[in-house]
Amino acid sequence: MSRSVLFDTETTGLDPLTGDRVIEIAAIELLNDLPTANEFYALLDPERDIPAESTRVHGITSAHVEGKPKFADIADEMLKFFGDAPLVAHNAPFDFGFIDAELARLGKPGLGRARMIDTLVLAKARFPGMPNSLDALCRRFEIDLSARTTHNALLDCKLLAGVYVELTGGRQRGLVLETGDVLSFAQYAPPAQRTARHIVPEKEQIAAHEAFIGKLKEPVWRKE
Repeated sequence: MSRSVLFDTETTGLDPLTGDRVIEIAAIELLNDLPTANEFYALLDPERDIPAESTRVHGITSAHVEGKPKFADIADEMLKFFGDAPLVAHNAPFDFGFIDAELARLGKPGLGRARMIDTLVLAKARFPGMPNSLDALCRRFEIDLSARTTHNALLDCKLLAGVYVELTGGRQRGLVLETGDVLSFAQYAPPAQRTARHIVPEKEQIAAHEAFIGKLKEPVWRKE
C-alpha cells in the first residue's frame, strides 16, 4: 500500500526570502491516495509580527501564537511524519519554499522537489483555462465549503484531500476498501446486502434484439 502525505502551511506573508515565516502547518497521511485518520498539526510562534493583511487571509493574530512552539521545536516531529513519502500540496512550490527556508535556518536539508506532487498542476491539466483555486475545485467537485470562512491549514488539508481523491480517481479505489484507518467513502458503495433477481426477457424484447444484431457484421453474440 503506497503512502504519501498531503500538507498545507499558513504564513506571515508571501516570501520566505524576505523574512516571512510559517505560522501553521497541517498534514494528512494518504494511503493509496486516500486520507487516513493519521494527522500532524502545529500552530507556531513565527518569532516576528504577523501583518494585518496576512491575518485577513488566515485569521491568525500574534495573540493566537503567543507561547506556541517555534518551528525548531516541531521540525523533527514533522519530518518524521513526512518520512520519505511523496508530498502533496496545492501550489506546492509555495509550501515547499517556506518549509525549505525554515529547515535551512536549522541547518537541515530541504524536502527535495522530486517528492513534490502539485494538485494545482494536476487541476490545470484536467481543467485547462478554468479557475483552479482550492475553492473553485471544491465547488466543481461539490465538496462542502461552508466551514471555510478563512484559510486554515488543517481544514484546507481536509478539503484538498477530497479534491485530490477526485483528481486522481481515488474515490473508485475507495469503493473496495474494508473498514480500517482509510476512509472508505461507504456512502458511494452499493448496499451491502442485495437480493439477486433473475430477469427473463419477453418474446418481443428477444425479437427486437435478434433484429438488431442481425444488422451487425459478425456480432459477438453469435460467435462460439
